Amino acid sequence: MDANEVEHPTTSRHKCSACFKQYNKKEYLIEHMKISYHSSHQPKCMVCKKHCKTLESVREHLTGPLSNSNCAKVFEKLGCNLCLEIFHNSEDLIAHKFTCNLAPITFPGLKELLVDQGELYIKDHSEVPKVIAMDCEMVGCGSDGSLDVCVRVCLVDINENVIFHSYVKPIIPVTDYRYEITGICEEDLIDAKPINEVQERILKILYNGEESIARIRLHGGKACLLVGHSLDIDLDCLRINYPDHLIRDSAKYVPLLKTNMVSHSLKYLTKMYLGYQIQSGVHDPFEDCVATLRLYKRLRMQEHHDVERLAEDDIPEFFDTKTRNIDLMKGDELLKKSANELLEMSTSNYRCWCLDRQLCINHRWPSQNSGSYCCNWNATIHGDFYLSSAASN
Repeated sequence: MDANEVEHPTTSRHKCSACFKQYNKKEYLIEHMKISYHSSHQPKCMVCKKHCKTLESVREHLTGPLSNSNCAKVFEKLGCNLCLEIFHNSEDLIAHKFTCNLAPITFPGLKELLVDQGELYIKDHSEVPKVIAMDCEMVGCGSDGSLDVCVRVCLVDINENVIFHSYVKPIIPVTDYRYEITGICEEDLIDAKPINEVQERILKILYNGEESIARIRLHGGKACLLVGHSLDIDLDCLRINYPDHLIRDSAKYVPLLKTNMVSHSLKYLTKMYLGYQIQSGVHDPFEDCVATLRLYKRLRMQEHHDVERLAEDDIPEFFDTKTRNIDLMKGDELLKKSANELLEMSTSNYRCWCLDRQLCINHRWPSQNSGSYCCNWNATIHGDFYLSSAASN
C-alpha cells in the first residue's frame, strides 16, 4: 500500500426500518425513533414500503420532481393517482378505478328545504357510536365583516341522509353576507331559528340518547362520532363544546395534512382523494358533509397489521404517547434492540381512524374486510357497508 494512502475502517450505518434514514451511531437512531413516532399507521409507499408522515409526502415520493425513480416507474404503470395504491397488473388497476373515483353527489339543494329528522334518528338507541357529519356556513359581522358568524348548519348521517338542516339567526348584525360563497341573503334569515334552539337540537342528536355527560367525556358512551372539516371553527360559532376523542376532523388528521403539516382545503382533498370537484360555485353544506364523510370512511378502511390483535380495551392506550415502551425502556436495553424491533415498539402520535373500524368489529357493526394491502381503498362506499370489488368476484 502506498505511504500516502490511508486505510479507513469500514463503519456500519444504522438504518431506520421505516423512513430509511441512516445514522453513524445507534444512539442517534434511537433518538430518531423517539421523536418520529413511526408506526404501521403512517402512510407509506406501497413499492419500497418507506413510511411518510402524510399522504402528500407519499405522493411526492411517487410523482414529485424529486421522486424515487424506481418507485415512480412502478407507480406510473400500476398505481392509482387517488389512493396511491399499487396493483399487480393493469387489469386490476382498471377495475379498481371504477370504485375509487367517486361521482359527485346530486341533490336539489337545501336552500328551501328545512330538515329536522333528529327525533327519528335518536329513537334508535344503539350501543354502537353513530357517525354524524356537520358543516356550517358563515357570514361576516363586525365593522369590516371579518368576524365569522354561523347562519346555516347541516347534519348528515353515515348513509348520506340529511337529518338536520336549519338557518341560524345571527346574534349580531351582519355586515357581509358573502353571497358569492354562501348564497345567503337577508330574506333567508327572517324566520331563522335562534342559536340556543339550534344548539340544543344538535347536542340532542350528537348525544344520541346518552344521558350521562360524564360518560360522554370519559369514553363517549352512546354519543356520536362527529366528522367534518375545521370543526373547531364550526363548534366555536355554535357555542358547542364537544369531546376531542369523538371528533374526526379532516383538517387536522395528520395523514391528510400538507408536507409542512398545514391543513389542506376540503376542495383539494376531495379532488385528490375522491376524484371529483366540490365548491365550484355557491358552497352547499350538504355537499361538504358528504365529502368529509367519504374521506373519513375511506381512511377508516385502511388495514394495518397490528390492529386486528388489539383488544377493545387496548385501543385508547395504543395512541397514547405517554405510555410508549420506547420511552419507558432504559438506554442500554434499547441499544440491544434491532431497527425492526425499535419500529415495533414505536407508536403513532395521533389516533388512526382505522381504530374506529376495530370498534365496528367489536360491536358487530356491518363491516367487511377487503384485500390484503396495508392501505386498501378498493371499496365501494355505501353507509357502513364496504363492498370490495374483490369480494364480488
